[in-house]
Amino acid sequence: MEVINFAETPSVMSQYMRELRDINIQSDRMRFRANLDRIGQLMAYEISKRIAYDDVTIKTPLADCVCKQPAEEIVVATILRAGLPFHHGFLQIFDNAGNAFVSAYRKYHEKGDTFDVLVEYMASPSLEGKTLILVDPMLATGTSMELGYRALLRKGTPAKVHVASVIASERAVEYVKQRFPEDKTTVWCAAIDPEVNAHSYIVPGLGDAGDLAYGEKEDNA
Repeated sequence: MEVINFAETPSVMSQYMRELRDINIQSDRMRFRANLDRIGQLMAYEISKRIAYDDVTIKTPLADCVCKQPAEEIVVATILRAGLPFHHGFLQIFDNAGNAFVSAYRKYHEKGDTFDVLVEYMASPSLEGKTLILVDPMLATGTSMELGYRALLRKGTPAKVHVASVIASERAVEYVKQRFPEDKTTVWCAAIDPEVNAHSYIVPGLGDAGDLAYGEKEDNA
């Protein structure tokens, strides 16, 4: 399974990542969402280089012209709610893609920092034989990503899978490697951080992406 870490090659994405992580900047929710969107666009562009294309002949005002168009049917899926601005960035590039949404959240136990991940809602077109791009900005443990993927498989088996995150932990990347189909999955990360703390947050990470994008929520009871 191939893992692409964009942090290994400095680019303008590095600037957006710095702003997402900086506590003096990330309190601006609009800017935080915009940076998730922009990273989504850049990552989608890179993924677009990996898909197949067909030749099509079109007419310009002066002559016929052979152009390329995607030969793969693409579905962009996200984990609610933090994934929405990141998802939107992908749609800016794959504007004809189908869309899927999965509600997955942590339900903490009464004592300690342990939790279960619950999936309560899923909406998706058929995925059979299509290219699935599964996007979630924070890949901390990999559990939500896997459960979201398993839920989506009820809509068919995709031909290719791209797992895309803004920040992943080394632990989560290894988890995905073990649980997603190795021969047809590619993992894309803007950065891979070394640790996950006792609360299962990525360190250094950036905090809670959903809260930073949309405001704090009441804990799930």
